[in-house]
Amino acid sequence: MAISAVIERVHSALMQLGTDCAMEEVTGLCPELTWNQVFLAVDYLSRTDRIRITTDADRTYRVKAYRAGNSRAQHASTVP
Repeated sequence: MAISAVIERVHSALMQLGTDCAMEEVTGLCPELTWNQVFLAVDYLSRTDRIRITTDADRTYRVKAYRAGNSRAQHASTVP
């Protein structure tokens, strides 16, 4: 599977989920992908402001996709 397809698959799964989830749970959303593929996609999506990664009180990484119009990158592109 091409990396662009992997990235879109992970982003789509997170968008469909609609809430945040633990990083470990993302691999369960995309069982056809390896952990390495998911990690690479999450890294890319985070760097391009399509998802947000936070940590909770237990130091668990939480991942959430931005809804259309909520991304900092999208907001910045609309500001003159």
